[in-house]
This record gives sequence, structure tokens and C-alpha cells, in this order.
Amino acid sequence: MKLRSILSLLVLLALAAGPAGAAESLAPMIWDTKERLPKPDLSGLKRLRFLTTTDFPPFNYLDGEGRLSGFHVDLAREICLELAISDKCEIQVMPWDGLEQALISGRGDAIIAGIAVTEQTRSTYAFSRSYLQFPARFVMQKTSALSEPIYEKIQGERIGVMAGSGHEQMLRDYFPGVRTVTYTRQDWLYADLKAGKITGIFGDGMRLAFWLAGSDASGCCRFAGGPYLAPEYLGSGLAIATSVDNPQLAAAFDYALQQIAVKGRFAELYLRYFPVSFY
Repeated sequence: MKLRSILSLLVLLALAAGPAGAAESLAPMIWDTKERLPKPDLSGLKRLRFLTTTDFPPFNYLDGEGRLSGFHVDLAREICLELAISDKCEIQVMPWDGLEQALISGRGDAIIAGIAVTEQTRSTYAFSRSYLQFPARFVMQKTSALSEPIYEKIQGERIGVMAGSGHEQMLRDYFPGVRTVTYTRQDWLYADLKAGKITGIFGDGMRLAFWLAGSDASGCCRFAGGPYLAPEYLGSGLAIATSVDNPQLAAAFDYALQQIAVKGRFAELYLRYFPVSFY
């Protein structure tokens, strides 16, 4: 829920601003291309109903003409196409608070809306494997951005991070020589970077990508170094949730998601909604 509420307005502004250039356009590949997942037999499936919301752009939202759009919507359609069940697939919209009960009561078969994979949620849902993870990234002013290997170069530098976040703990643990500067407001963090009061920002790559693409950044800055994936600090990313007693469907999604990635369709979809890649 926290990720949903923080990003919505920022993402809409970034989408309106348009692509910020192809130089950052790198799509992730988080699947083992050599792994052979079993192809599911869904011949007995009568219908597959995906449940989602309209308040989490660019993942699921209503476009200017009131049509259901977004990364999750197109990904669900790709999954159905890969599983050869497009004629059986539906995407149903409802409020976030109603998703769990709709799945439990059988009014839907899978939730594709950004439910966090945690020990608690695993008692309620069976999850597919993660299809999108959120790396931590450094952002610096373009004129002084560092390149990898960044560890030695960043020693003693003032790096801003949101107080109490997983990114703060990760920064302190991974880069103990950094002078960590904590913030309680994101806009103060951005303002100090633009003013040169800090050398860089360490934070959520997706949020930073939308800021870089938006008008507030004014082209000041760019990513520095590469992405850092650390599930123990940042979570395991996004997955599709099914009923806890239906792991077979989650496994079918694993097969489809891997095939979509291997065939390059996931990369096309990713770059359509994230023109400034956070990878």
C-alpha cells in the first residue's frame, strides 16, 4: 500500500512528460533462460479472471478515455496469449480493499495488482515467482555522476536517503564509508541534490526513474553506477497472487512469465511503461 500511494501522482506527471531519452532504456532479465519449466495443461480451465485496481499507475489505471490500461493489464493479456487461453481470460476491476475477499469467494482467480510477498501474505495466497524487482540506485548530478566501480569513489561523500527506509539500512551496511544524510521528505531530498548540498541520492530505482523523467528534475541528474538488488532489504518484488489452495495456477503463471521474458515480449512491455529504465 505504501508504494501505491507514494507513486501514483509522481508517475502520472512523468508519463505526461514523456520519454527522457533512450540512453537509460535497459530492460531487466530476472529469469534463468536455461531453466525448463513444465508447460501447464489448462484444457480443463473454463475461465481465468484477473483482479486488479485502477489506482496504481503505470501498472493499472484508467487512461484519458476511461479505458483500463497499464503494465499489469498488458502483462495479463500476454500471459493469456502465451497460455493459449485468451478467449477464456477476463480482467475485472475493483477497489484494493475488495481484492482479497473477491479471490477467497471465487469471484476471481488471480490478483495482479502489486500485493507484497511477505510471510504474512503467503498464508493467504499462493504466489507466482517475481516478475519485476525494484533495485536500489544512486542518482547524482550529471556533471559529477560517478561510474562503477562506485564503492571506493563514494567514500566520504554525502549521500541522501529517506530516514527509516530499507534503503537507509542498505546504504549504511553496503557503504559504511559514506556520510549518510537522512531526510523525512522526498522533495527536500531532491532539492538538496539539485542545489549540490549532497553528492547523491540512494533510493528506490523506479521512483527515481520517474523523478528523472519529470519536469521537477529539470534534466539535472542521472543514474550513477548500476542497480542493487537486495531482497532482504527491499523485498522480493511483484508477483501474481492466486488462492493459497491453487499453486498449480501460480506455476502456470511462472511458465508463461518465463516464456514472455525469453521471447523478448516482457522487455518490450517494460520499456513501453518505463522509458527511463530503473535497471
